[in-house]
Amino acid sequence: MNAPRPSSPAAAAALAPRHPEVWQRRTPAQSLVQWLWLAGCTLAALWSVSALDIEWSFLLDAHQQAADLAGRMWPPRWDYLPKIVGPLVETVHIATLGTMAAVVLALPVAFLAARNTTANGFTWAVGRALLVGSRSINTVIWGLLFVAIFGPGAVAGVFAVAARSVGFVAKLVAEAIEEVDPGQIEAVRATGAGTLQTWWVAILPQVMPVLIGTTIYRWDINVRESSVLGFVGAGGIGLYLYASINGFLWQQVLLILVAIGAIVLASEALSAWVRGRIS
Repeated sequence: MNAPRPSSPAAAAALAPRHPEVWQRRTPAQSLVQWLWLAGCTLAALWSVSALDIEWSFLLDAHQQAADLAGRMWPPRWDYLPKIVGPLVETVHIATLGTMAAVVLALPVAFLAARNTTANGFTWAVGRALLVGSRSINTVIWGLLFVAIFGPGAVAGVFAVAARSVGFVAKLVAEAIEEVDPGQIEAVRATGAGTLQTWWVAILPQVMPVLIGTTIYRWDINVRESSVLGFVGAGGIGLYLYASINGFLWQQVLLILVAIGAIVLASEALSAWVRGRIS
């Protein structure tokens, strides 16, 4: 049954839906929330700046100090390059071995932290605690701890990189495990396979692209982080950078920074190429 039509244009206008005369992107309540959010962020920034107790007078001649430092750095001391080739290679080795060790350790942690593969709530909490514990401590702090355990050298750097990378790799792999196709898991279990066999046959092949991509990406990050581990005695080019800065040998510092930049660019290019091949 059709609704009755209005008897006059005035009645039709009264029944028509009402729209605001001026279009507004947000309602007044949404605008108020936005302004309160901006005001809160501004107050938080001002409070943080005041809490830092910044000496603003030092900023007045900062541009002059920067120009003076740049003049002392130029030109780079190219004859120092043969001495840092070995430490640069050692830095790449530290990143590579640390990443490989992290992947080996991250796989069981990932299965422990994934809800569909962990045994119970307690084991899931343990897995998540391992993820948080690894990622919450910076690589340099891990380096300090392992230098105290193993002494100065590349071994401490490898362990520091591995300890920092476990949580990163395991978190992403655990999320991928939680999103796997459950049908494949049920099919493998129906054949009488055990837990480890099910993980190996039904789950690991599904998360392998994520594992490979995450490993390459983390290795790229570790190459950069390994370059400063020498500041705490954990081997690599950072030791020479730290010594050059302490000796005010700014031309050597510039050369080391250029060399580190070249290594980082090369690792970034290799990482992008490998990720492109597996995607």
